Amino acid sequence: MCSSDLRLYLPDCEPVYVAFDRVLAAVTEGRADAGVVIHEGQLTYHEEGFHRVLDLGERWREETGLPLPLGLNAVRRDLGPALAERVAGLLRESIAYALAHREEALSHALAYARGLDRWRADRFVGMYVNERTLDLGPDGREAVRLFLRRGHERGLVPAVPDLEFV
Repeated sequence: MCSSDLRLYLPDCEPVYVAFDRVLAAVTEGRADAGVVIHEGQLTYHEEGFHRVLDLGERWREETGLPLPLGLNAVRRDLGPALAERVAGLLRESIAYALAHREEALSHALAYARGLDRWRADRFVGMYVNERTLDLGPDGREAVRLFLRRGHERGLVPAVPDLEFV
């Protein structure tokens, strides 16, 4: 299995697209030679007999000194800056509330934990919901720009957009 971030390092890999929670099954069933594991699979792959060949986040950080961009919320420009600011503010408030009420938020998230126990779910949530979720920071914004530039250079992204962070 090949993802856009892996294709930055292995441009000739042939992608096999499956849902993120079916990656390990696709490898087990021989439909793919290897897989890019995301979400809770990062915490459980070894229990299913798999081993890590490359950690893309570690590789990216070693190479660039920047965090690996995982995802962002986007607001269409034609909605205007006032609405974009309002949406960003509401998202920030919600995330800040969840961070301030972590145990309550974790109890709610366990309903969607796909078999993770509370300890692993807490670890998983901490990987994706943290202070960087509130503010990428200058290095996080630079990481997004660099990721898109590299993707464009390798033909994975048609054009590097003019990014505005709200």
